[in-house]
Amino acid sequence: METKLTRIAEVAKGKPKERFTSLVHLIDESMLVECHREMDVRKAPGVDKVTKEEYEQNLQANIANLLEQKPK
Repeated sequence: METKLTRIAEVAKGKPKERFTSLVHLIDESMLVECHREMDVRKAPGVDKVTKEEYEQNLQANIANLLEQKPK
């Protein structure tokens, strides 16, 4: 995942007018788990008022729910 994101960042920096039509294919369960783990626990809850700790209590189901909502 990091390699793909690094390449996208390089293209975006080198070609500022480049348009990315879709990046949704990069979103998968492992990427979402990794992003969750990297989140700072001291951050405020989201708009849904759920803290990182609360979200993590049912992490697999929460991530599965996110992936179900992902555009195809």
